[in-house]
Amino acid sequence: MLCSTCRLRPPVTEGGRCLLCAGPAGPPPVPPAPMPPVPAFVAPQQYLRSPNGLAKAVVVLLAAVAVADLFAVAAGLNVRRVLGDGLDNGFATYDEAEATLADDLYAGAGALQLLMTLATAVVFIIWFRRVRLNAEVFDPGAQPMGPGWAVGAWFIPFANLVLPRRIAGGIWTASARTDPDGGRSTVPATVMNLWWGAWACSLIASRYTSQQYWKAEEPQEIIDAAGLLMATDALDLVAAVFAVLFVRKLTRMQGERAALGVYPPTVRPAPGRAH
Repeated sequence: MLCSTCRLRPPVTEGGRCLLCAGPAGPPPVPPAPMPPVPAFVAPQQYLRSPNGLAKAVVVLLAAVAVADLFAVAAGLNVRRVLGDGLDNGFATYDEAEATLADDLYAGAGALQLLMTLATAVVFIIWFRRVRLNAEVFDPGAQPMGPGWAVGAWFIPFANLVLPRRIAGGIWTASARTDPDGGRSTVPATVMNLWWGAWACSLIASRYTSQQYWKAEEPQEIIDAAGLLMATDALDLVAAVFAVLFVRKLTRMQGERAALGVYPPTVRPAPGRAH
């Protein structure tokens, strides 16, 4: 026969309990119910999405834009040659068929530029939104505007010359590596500034030079307008090169920042942040 309480030792009391269970402290206390398991910590990397694939697509499309710009420059040179040959003697005498072919070639180059630019713009904005959402994980306090502006800012006339650069600056800051002491490394924004300056100048110049070309009627006016368009195409090519460098640099920065696996040392609200 065993103790009626613990069922381990023989009883020594009339109540059928052992010496320990019948002592002044009474039976041993009932162990507390087990605590529910603590939810697993969700690391910020689970909210990050790699921009590498999109970055590669953007780089390829930007290379296609650069090729289209080179084609447009060559077509512009051909237009100037054909019309210029007819003006050598001070008279507008040139081969009509050759001039028509040169004009059609130039129009085709412009259509190719437009197609490549639209395709690149779509993929670039998708990539830009991706890196902006990642920056929200890295350091939301460094972002001057809400994530939605990474798309919408590009479609506001005049403001699209300022707002995307402001958003890019916040992404760039948040994507910089954090130091072991909790500070943040400073990465020179030269590539970003060169890309934005060349792109903004190219956008403004292309609007002006396109209007001049379509208004030109006389051979000399067409030659002059074609020269302006060629300069704009060359500037657009430079902007495409800087854009490739910017995309590759920022994508690499985000990969290095994500590898640290930590939140920013201090999450601070950005003053005057727009949503």
